[in-house]
Amino acid sequence: MATAENKRPRSSGGVERRSSRKEILGKKKAIDELIRKAVAVKDHLAQFPDFHKYERSGISVYLESGHGNRLSLPTRKYIQNLLKVNMEGPYGSEWPSEEKIKYREMVAPDARYIFVWQYTTDHVAKNSMKQDVGAARNGGHLLGFVHYRFVVEEDVPVVYVYELQLDPSFHGKGLGKFLMQLIELIACKSQMGAVVLTVQKSNTAAMAFYNNLRYVISSTSPSRVDPLIGISKSYEILCKTFESEAKSKLEEGD
Repeated sequence: MATAENKRPRSSGGVERRSSRKEILGKKKAIDELIRKAVAVKDHLAQFPDFHKYERSGISVYLESGHGNRLSLPTRKYIQNLLKVNMEGPYGSEWPSEEKIKYREMVAPDARYIFVWQYTTDHVAKNSMKQDVGAARNGGHLLGFVHYRFVVEEDVPVVYVYELQLDPSFHGKGLGKFLMQLIELIACKSQMGAVVLTVQKSNTAAMAFYNNLRYVISSTSPSRVDPLIGISKSYEILCKTFESEAKSKLEEGD
């Protein structure tokens, strides 16, 4: 027995297909434009003055934006060293090859950064915010960073956090949460549908940290795509979505 779909006039079906393709192309164009606009912003931090500094738990720090293809040699060395300190353990035997990948990612033109700089209380009291940030380029103490990018995941524009790294002595002081709140604000301001990131399964502290921030295992993570494949993978993909389509595609997997 023929179905109702098979009985439709051929011309009508052709119109539907053309319309569908047009919609798909239009949506892709709109997403690409959102990504282009987000990437074109020179300094995302400038949009959020309340996040220019963090003074809690006995620490006083200031934030500064950066671009992967404009990193100074000392900054590149710092990033490499901090990555090794924090990630060599969780990656284990995979670290030597992963380190090379991270170095290439670090200096990519589309890599965006938020750097964390620390100063003494006296220095902060005597200088304005603008002066402090300028001084960061001239010998301030760098103690962490976020590396993020604007990309498309499952036809959803997202902020992908490649790295969130802090000096171990500053763990547990609320600074990581502060930085992720900033990233989420940047994502929403840029009309991204979600924040996405990858965490090593062995990094239980990081998994607990993101769980407390209400990140969930994404439907794109190996363990959800295919549990058998997921067992052999050392990582999970986590996400926090901000609108219904992103939730459907990145959380529910529809």
